[in-house]
Amino acid sequence: MFSAIHSVDSVDLLRRIDAAAVDAGTTPEILIQADLAQEATKFGAPAAEIPSIAEAALACRAARLTGLMLVPPWSENPEDVRPWFRRLRELRDRLVSGGVPAASMAQLSMGMSHDFEAAIEEGSTIVRVGTAIFGKRPRPADGTAP
Repeated sequence: MFSAIHSVDSVDLLRRIDAAAVDAGTTPEILIQADLAQEATKFGAPAAEIPSIAEAALACRAARLTGLMLVPPWSENPEDVRPWFRRLRELRDRLVSGGVPAASMAQLSMGMSHDFEAAIEEGSTIVRVGTAIFGKRPRPADGTAP
């Protein structure tokens, strides 16, 4: 049903996606969602778990690992977010140096409407610019990012 899934955060989820893709005869692109800041309000795999998820992804029958995704801590100032983008790129580089094929780590999905320029400067290949297209959404009462 989907050609790409940018939110894989566990080996279990990856295996379920792969099994469903085999059954459906599809080959979805998979990005591992990293939670480098370990925020309670966000999902993603801790950096220490990402190598094992990548290894499992390389063994998939249908799903194809294509990179990493990050939703960093919210900040109005793109420069406050830049270090998180840099950390994801460095994590990707370590994975490739450790044997993950570069083609399986070609995509870095990071950056949104307000910080995509910093993300691109740090290596982003995919940016999510919904606010720039659809406009601002109301901010949740708990102060988390929209």
